[in-house]
Amino acid sequence: MPNSTFNRSANGMAPWPPFRVGIITLNVMPQNQMLPAVVAPTLQYEMSFLDMVREYEAVEPTNASIYLAAKDGFAAYVQDLKNQEFGHKLPAGWVPCSHRWLVQNRQVLGVVRVRHHINTAFLAAEAGHIGYDVRPSARRKGLGHCAMQAALAEARARGIKRALLCAGEANHGSRRIIEHAGGQLESTVFSTYWNEPLCRYWVLLAAEA
Repeated sequence: MPNSTFNRSANGMAPWPPFRVGIITLNVMPQNQMLPAVVAPTLQYEMSFLDMVREYEAVEPTNASIYLAAKDGFAAYVQDLKNQEFGHKLPAGWVPCSHRWLVQNRQVLGVVRVRHHINTAFLAAEAGHIGYDVRPSARRKGLGHCAMQAALAEARARGIKRALLCAGEANHGSRRIIEHAGGQLESTVFSTYWNEPLCRYWVLLAAEA
């Protein structure tokens, strides 16, 4: 499901210290926690990424499927993610997408995906611009907020002025993260793909003319 049970990190409403992604300052982590780095996919973190995949397989096997290709050949997997960012060799119906990893102490803790546009019926209705996962062992530590802010920073860098985010109506943790980031609920629709009610939020990233 979109922004699914992957994202059950603790919700924090107090102002947090800044975290820099490029030149954009983000408020993402409680003061007593080390800040993760936001990096592009790289072979450097192969062992840690594959450890994350194995964790998903053990704890949430249904959510592991999108990462299984990394086990078949990590170099090819990373190259495919880079190709997606530049719109190369995309499968039919796919759009360019930037992938970023949250890394702390050389451990991959989460994954961010930002679609450069949502010019397909499915993306515009039931998926949106942004997806993010936090590995099960790293949840409830504020990393959901960090992933969201990193995604919004990338979306701004891509020139996206309004970002669509979708979450299951019953996924209160993910919805709180979206709302904390400024998400405004546009509608709730029933998704035949996800087989559940889906909340559709917009986050304004640039001042409207």
